[in-house]
Amino acid sequence: MGGNPFFPLDEMGFDTEEKQTLLIPKVDKEIYEQRRRMVGTVVDYKEMRMRYSCAIKEVRTKFDVLNSEFNVRFRRNPITSINSRLKSSSSIMEKLNRKGLAFTVENVENNLYDVAGIRVVCSYVDDIYGLAGALAKQDDITVIREKDYIKNPKPNGYRSYHMIVSVPVFFSDQTREMTVEVQIRTIAMDFWASLEHQLKYKQEVPNQREIVQRLTTCAEQIALIDEQMCQVRQQIECSEDMPSEEEILLEKLRKIDIAVGE
Repeated sequence: MGGNPFFPLDEMGFDTEEKQTLLIPKVDKEIYEQRRRMVGTVVDYKEMRMRYSCAIKEVRTKFDVLNSEFNVRFRRNPITSINSRLKSSSSIMEKLNRKGLAFTVENVENNLYDVAGIRVVCSYVDDIYGLAGALAKQDDITVIREKDYIKNPKPNGYRSYHMIVSVPVFFSDQTREMTVEVQIRTIAMDFWASLEHQLKYKQEVPNQREIVQRLTTCAEQIALIDEQMCQVRQQIECSEDMPSEEEILLEKLRKIDIAVGE
């Protein structure tokens, strides 16, 4: 017996951990092992959630950097807000159950892609595609799946751009590839989705079919407004006087004095 370095050997050659196990009555050994496995599972599960939380930080930082870059290069911030969330344990269990899978860390990591989620809200539709393309081009990002619900909205009118990406997260003893679900939408799309989500969970609503139809109509109107706002912005940008080379140089010099992140 080589022994465990954390448990010194006693006079009979058993380390402390082995000795504690031998002292347990035979009838209780099975319960003891069950509890021991349960504790190990809980620790592994907490570590898994920590890894997903770190993955969110990695992807969120990438969007913060892109927002700062666009601010300097194009004189405006494409991102109005960024929100993130970790799927709750109950939601994870429900989704695994629907797939007919047991609740294990391995099943979560191998079968669920939306445990970690980030929602990016933009001002204009073209910003959505610009940010999605810029993220996908980064060397350490692997795009696993993309769904464009803007060009192909859901039947109820839902619009958003979805990506499942994998990002390496560096820990003290290993590097892990972690998946993150990214949703990018405009302010108007986010407004509609938030209200639709609230109304969807109202119980026993009369005239439900009529309400669904009205929501779909609202979504179509919001899409038209998004398109018109984008056209207005482009028209304003095209009507602006083109700066001279000297003005461009002075503007670049001025921006050098601006603290990063402003």
